[in-house]
Amino acid sequence: MEREYARLELIQDQIHEAEKERDVADAQEPIVEQKRQMLVGLQGVGAASAAILAREVFARAFANRRQLGSYLGLTPSAYDSGSMTRCQGISKAGNSWARRVLIEVAWLWRKYQPACPLSRWCAAKTRDQSPRIRRIMLVALARKLAITLWRYVETGVVPEGVTMASRAS
Repeated sequence: MEREYARLELIQDQIHEAEKERDVADAQEPIVEQKRQMLVGLQGVGAASAAILAREVFARAFANRRQLGSYLGLTPSAYDSGSMTRCQGISKAGNSWARRVLIEVAWLWRKYQPACPLSRWCAAKTRDQSPRIRRIMLVALARKLAITLWRYVETGVVPEGVTMASRAS
């Protein structure tokens, strides 16, 4: 058991060191640090997710929500053949790392922001649905959440119904 505790301590030290390096790197870019702090202030968005989203997504300039969705690969992929037009799901052509983190944040958003209109929308759409449909709708929630978070970090206006994280002193 002592060896396992020693391993656990070593891993915790390594995680702490990596988090310090991340924070120092973000502090070098004031815009990224400001956006990271804004995201961490929302309940359900952790420090690691906020750092990744601030650096990978929100540090870029997007003209509109469609550009943001395209960058993340969360836009529909159309199939046009003659008179038949179908949607083949999301394109997955964008930043896959940021997309995965955003989908993880969407799961947490449903848990920690149940009063938010986005969470209520997703809950209403997935009520009495299969697990497959719930996963599909979670990706739709991630797309809507990306747009909401983008508007929040750009304008500073807290989205309707969103709970801010409590600050531990």
